[in-house]
Amino acid sequence: MFKQILAVVLFCGFVASQTNGPERHVEGNRIVSQRDPTMAIQLPKAWDHVGADRWVLYGVADCELHAFVEPGGPKNGGQQSVRRLFWVQFEGYLPSKPELSYQYDSPRHTNIHGVDFFVDTWVRANNAETRSGSDREHMEAMIRAKGYKMPAGMMYVRLVHLLDDHKRKELMIIYGEDLTPTGFTVADLQEGGKAHDQWPAIEKGLIERAEEQLALEETGKR
Repeated sequence: MFKQILAVVLFCGFVASQTNGPERHVEGNRIVSQRDPTMAIQLPKAWDHVGADRWVLYGVADCELHAFVEPGGPKNGGQQSVRRLFWVQFEGYLPSKPELSYQYDSPRHTNIHGVDFFVDTWVRANNAETRSGSDREHMEAMIRAKGYKMPAGMMYVRLVHLLDDHKRKELMIIYGEDLTPTGFTVADLQEGGKAHDQWPAIEKGLIERAEEQLALEETGKR
């Protein structure tokens, strides 16, 4: 019985150690990471770093998230809308979950400053369901806490870099833009929508702008 209690205590202590606060620090919208990966990520200097959070995601992964916002239109009810955002996430499965690995199957890749990323894009309505406890829930809570409001619809590109052959650690960078300037809604651009045939050209520009806003510098060996 004592051994069982000790094991539970040690496990709880380990989980708690994963939530001691963000490890990476931000200087002039430059995220400096000393591990997983050892890299500096420069984001637009004029944007607002709305915050950072670190927690155990769904009880299986150590997750650290940083969010940056470019303000959009006029304030509405005391909140200013989001024009564009960056969502940067450092994530890795806990040692207590050795059976888990990240499974990305996107055939598209891009290389940014020598770093390979999986590429996915999508559109999303602000009233779409958000899973409780998710990384999106944490990200949007930080944005609201700083007085910003998400627009009615956004388009996103997700860039994912897997850090090792075991696929248990990742760097995820999500770039999002307000859909309003396109003149289309989420329903218009989704499969079956009246403007779905225009999505390939729109997403091409989206991916290009995401890459243009990023500067990556590997600062040491992983």
